[in-house]
Amino acid sequence: MVRTFDYFEVNKELYTPDIVNLISAIHEYKGKQELFMEAQPDILEAMLRVAKIQSTGASNRIEGIFTTDARLSELVAENAEPKNRDEQEIAGYREVLNTIHENYEYIRVRPNVILQLHRDLYTYSPTSSGGRFKNMDNVIEEVDSEGNRRVRFQPLSAYETPEAMESLCTTFLKAVNQSEIDPLILISKFIFDFLSIHPFNDGNGRMSRLLTLLLLYQEEYIVGKYISIEMIIEKTKESYYEVLEESSKGWHEGNNNYAPFVKYYLGVILSAYKDFSSRVETIRNQGLTKAERVRHIFSTKVGKVTKAEIATLCPDISVTTIEKALSDLLKEDYIIKVGAGRNTAYIRNHDL
Repeated sequence: MVRTFDYFEVNKELYTPDIVNLISAIHEYKGKQELFMEAQPDILEAMLRVAKIQSTGASNRIEGIFTTDARLSELVAENAEPKNRDEQEIAGYREVLNTIHENYEYIRVRPNVILQLHRDLYTYSPTSSGGRFKNMDNVIEEVDSEGNRRVRFQPLSAYETPEAMESLCTTFLKAVNQSEIDPLILISKFIFDFLSIHPFNDGNGRMSRLLTLLLLYQEEYIVGKYISIEMIIEKTKESYYEVLEESSKGWHEGNNNYAPFVKYYLGVILSAYKDFSSRVETIRNQGLTKAERVRHIFSTKVGKVTKAEIATLCPDISVTTIEKALSDLLKEDYIIKVGAGRNTAYIRNHDL
């Protein structure tokens, strides 16, 4: 029997106060989106550039694919050719991310389109599995810090996958067109079911995050362009795996509880919007010089701040200007330096 999907009934467990509050808060931020977009174009462009690098790096690191920060920046900017397997996969992610950024209005979530995006994910890789559904059954497993493996979930068989993907995409698109259930819930459920089918031999996690951006952009939630949603998932990776496991119980029988995953995913989206809002507020302090904007970060942030964090918060300010501002703030005792070398950070001097 083919696994079917019901996206037309309102799941009671998805309308808990927690989830309803998350949806309301995201709606509120979406309402202010236009105001955020009125920030200076050069700063938005810088945020976009930084988010692309962070998204590409984070989504690949979650899957154990690494390169240096310098190489990552060069690969995302298309200033370098990939040197090894990891860099080939990073360059492929960049390709699909660019496609989604530039063409999301024209990309319909159908199995053949998902296969094309998956093919492009492996543009630079010698693997022959890009653009094809899995040809063997797979398992979702976790590897702990000591290298021990544990099977977390048994996805659908390779034989069942094409039909299940057809059913998933058709059901999702019909439900979105009916506009009766909030698209944020439909997107979260779609991503969870995609991960549960696990349609590819490799690249399922990365594809799920790329599809997340695509579906959010299509519903006019554009925050992922300027704040890396993938990086938020990377930072909360343990919770991500926990809710995947919790929501997958009973999935094959169609009686799983989507709520843990939906709540987590909505929390990630809300976190991205809050970050976007606070960065735009910093930018909005029109009239502040670049040095004053660096000072403003310390007046609003609790705890340690690194030079790299300042560069991320103010992507239009050069490293030289940040260093000069930090030096001046140290001289006037407004901030205190903590740590040394790569662990150097700064905190505000609250004795003043």
